[in-house]
Amino acid sequence: MTQPLHPAIARITTRLAERSKDSRARYLSRIATSGQLKPSREQMGCANLAHAYAAAGKDQLRLRVERQPNIGIITAYNDMLSAHQPYAQYPDRIKTKARALGATAQVAGGVPAMCDGITQGYAGMELSLFSRDVIAQATAIGLSHQVFDAALMLGVCDKIVPGLLMGAAAFGHLPAIFVPAGPMTTGIANDAKAKVRQRYATGDATREELLESELKAYHSEGTCTFYGTANSNQMMLEFMGLMLPGSAFINPNTPLRAALDDAAVAQALAISGKPEYSMAQLLNEKSIINGVIGLLATGGSTNHTLHIVAIARAAGIELRWEDMDELGQVIPLLARVYPNGSADVNQFHAAGGLGYVIDQLRQQGLLHDDVNTVVGHGMAAYTQEPYLANGTLAWRAGTDKSLDENIIRPIGNPFAPDGGLKLLQGNLGRGVIKTSAVKAEHRIIHAPAKVFESQAAMQEAFKNGELDNQDFVAVVRFQGPKALGMPELHKLTPPLGVLQDRGQKVALITDGRMSGASGKVPSAIHLSPEALDGGLIAKVMDGDMITLDAVTGVVNLEVDAATLAARPNATRPHVESENWLDMFAVARDNVGRAELGATWLIKDSDI
Repeated sequence: MTQPLHPAIARITTRLAERSKDSRARYLSRIATSGQLKPSREQMGCANLAHAYAAAGKDQLRLRVERQPNIGIITAYNDMLSAHQPYAQYPDRIKTKARALGATAQVAGGVPAMCDGITQGYAGMELSLFSRDVIAQATAIGLSHQVFDAALMLGVCDKIVPGLLMGAAAFGHLPAIFVPAGPMTTGIANDAKAKVRQRYATGDATREELLESELKAYHSEGTCTFYGTANSNQMMLEFMGLMLPGSAFINPNTPLRAALDDAAVAQALAISGKPEYSMAQLLNEKSIINGVIGLLATGGSTNHTLHIVAIARAAGIELRWEDMDELGQVIPLLARVYPNGSADVNQFHAAGGLGYVIDQLRQQGLLHDDVNTVVGHGMAAYTQEPYLANGTLAWRAGTDKSLDENIIRPIGNPFAPDGGLKLLQGNLGRGVIKTSAVKAEHRIIHAPAKVFESQAAMQEAFKNGELDNQDFVAVVRFQGPKALGMPELHKLTPPLGVLQDRGQKVALITDGRMSGASGKVPSAIHLSPEALDGGLIAKVMDGDMITLDAVTGVVNLEVDAATLAARPNATRPHVESENWLDMFAVARDNVGRAELGATWLIKDSDI
């Protein structure tokens, strides 16, 4: 039996709804107007229809005469990314299933899908965050043809799912179901991979050893198996009720995966034409809060302190970091998946997975249960697991106990009483820190600053031995969205990890990102305002004392106000890749602050 909703969750949700009252009303009014433009193939001009039907082949007659539902497919397929490679055959499969059910489907559009794993540490990372808003625009363009009754979203990874969600919100009068492709099977253990990376950083492993290790970790089609942003996306979609229950972590190219994909087509057709299942109705204050709760309970990616804020704003909901911080005080950490533990997502799924976590939260009133999902009312369905019964897809009750308490814990015995994500505030601004992988003895640091204007500069200092045998707080600035597109700085993790293992007290403060792979070194990230936006981080100098306290939520520069007032802001250094980034000048000139989602589609002043 489930408990009544926890009063803190009720209070935070009520506050969110009140804060969002005007912006949400504007959004719903806009969607209501858009809904009047829903498919009306009997009223559209004949030339318009002819263009839509021209390449439909065997579906042309059905589109023209039978007026059955037509599904728009938005795909992030490319065959360079392991997570999206399985989508190659999905459009044909979706069309075949739709025909079998008396309906039709068309590819409405494709969206870009870049990989942070490939661009990490290189200039391409400077486009990564901006790609989310491009994906949102591309999604909206694909759905703009007014011939679709529902949508299927094919996307998995870091910026792709948030962009798809934002674009789907713009066409919120349509129902939309997300169809994951699943994680790759387990390769080399993630902690073994991390050790090779650290050995390479110190020169104790060769490039050949490093490449061999990485190829064993990332070895086949499917999502990377660590719990980064991609797999956090899939978790979030289940917690928000926007994909079929239990479908997030089923491996590609398996009979169960294929059955779930077919079922998603059938369900999209079943909910088409039903306003209560439209994206505008499902993407609401309660489902957004559920997504945050899932992030906290599983120790998910810090990228969602940006993305879920932007997703919410796309639906007129003004989520704030303080909402996430306060939720974190009552949501316990129930999972440890790498980098917060040694297990990967396949092992997490086998130990009970999302169904078990959702069940534990529901039992204690730590999740909104009075929500509509793509499969009906309430979150009970998301405690179940899919399986094949004589080749037919069915669902059954998930496990009522953890099958490995080193990976998933019951709510009465959590890994930590809080969700492992904390808001940091002080004279340096506002940022976030992921504490779920940081040991308690490393959560408070008071040490002098070492200032770097780039990730490369800090790597060079490490290689030269300039960071050895001392405690320090690395300040890496001019990495924010306005300055550099807010790249991830994961190439700093191995050297900082090496120094911490040697007994040095080290931490990182940056206006850039670290994401779901944030590890054992305390890192104050997404610092807002950023250096180029007048943030105090632009005045930090080598030797300044800094306090980073992840227990009380403080990040302070210990320099007196008069001295700081007399200091000029540092100047942003020239970046070699700027010429190629000129195309994205409109994004850099208009992007908002990290704490408001770092989006250039919605102005910060629009709140």
